[in-house]
Amino acid sequence: MSSLLSYALPALGSYAMLSIFFLRRPRLLHTPWAPVFLPRLGAHRAGSGELLENTMEAMENSLAQRSDFLELDCQLTRDGVVVVSHDKNLSRQSGVNRDVSSLDFEELPLYKEELEVYFSPGRFAHGSDRHMVSLEDVFQRFPRMPMSVEIKEENEDLINKIAGLVRHFDRNEITVWATEKSSVMKKCRAANPEMPFSFTIGRALWLLLLYYLGLLPFASIPERFFFCFLPTIINRTYFPFSCSGLNQLAAVISKWLIMRKSLIHHLEQRGVQVVFWCLNEESDFEVAYGLGASGVMTDYPTALRRYLDNHGGAAQAS
Repeated sequence: MSSLLSYALPALGSYAMLSIFFLRRPRLLHTPWAPVFLPRLGAHRAGSGELLENTMEAMENSLAQRSDFLELDCQLTRDGVVVVSHDKNLSRQSGVNRDVSSLDFEELPLYKEELEVYFSPGRFAHGSDRHMVSLEDVFQRFPRMPMSVEIKEENEDLINKIAGLVRHFDRNEITVWATEKSSVMKKCRAANPEMPFSFTIGRALWLLLLYYLGLLPFASIPERFFFCFLPTIINRTYFPFSCSGLNQLAAVISKWLIMRKSLIHHLEQRGVQVVFWCLNEESDFEVAYGLGASGVMTDYPTALRRYLDNHGGAAQAS
């Protein structure tokens, strides 16, 4: 036993030292991704805290605040139009209990006059523009604005239409595939492999496992974006579970697992841009940029713009 330990302990020690060395200096092993845009200020649902979510009015406002990218979700109408909509069902947004897929684009109802801001419970957004918009119209209006497009479900028609629109408008480099599901991401990448893509939940868990095993410096990372919730918003503005106790537990565990400067620094050094969502308070902006994040998604682009201008672009996003 002692003989085994005499070999194992030095080997483990050497492995740990090597892992830490390359964790801090990943460019000795990997060529970093070259960023095509800097995602310091991301407008969540096009800035849904200031104007009605996903409307042209909200997008114009976000551009006026010099947002670096828009975060959008897409659904497919019955007549095959890709529409910018967070929800599959229109009840919350419009008060109409119909799925987007059951209506033609011209039949889509107006948004309600006010909508509660999901990540700022008790606060409401209003706006004069209540119309839902097609992704094609968005691309036409903002041809060079970077966007993250999230796909909620395994809908190949939707994925293929988005991939085609991105190609048609020559937006391959500035439109990011985003989804929580690895099975959906596989289809997205097959439909348009030229688009950058973000980590899914499964891939994010794999990333954390590799990090804590010391294997991350030696693994390849095809993703170019890591969109992640900031653990400190759980049980304050983000309630992933209906049970308060589970939310408290999730906050503690995720804070311990994710809020590691060495992990974020490693990803940034490899050209993977880390963006925390969905932050609507200055104290949360401070935490995110303090960890070394590339950027923040917010429902309030005016507030984040003010913060960035007052803090030197958050040291140019670290």
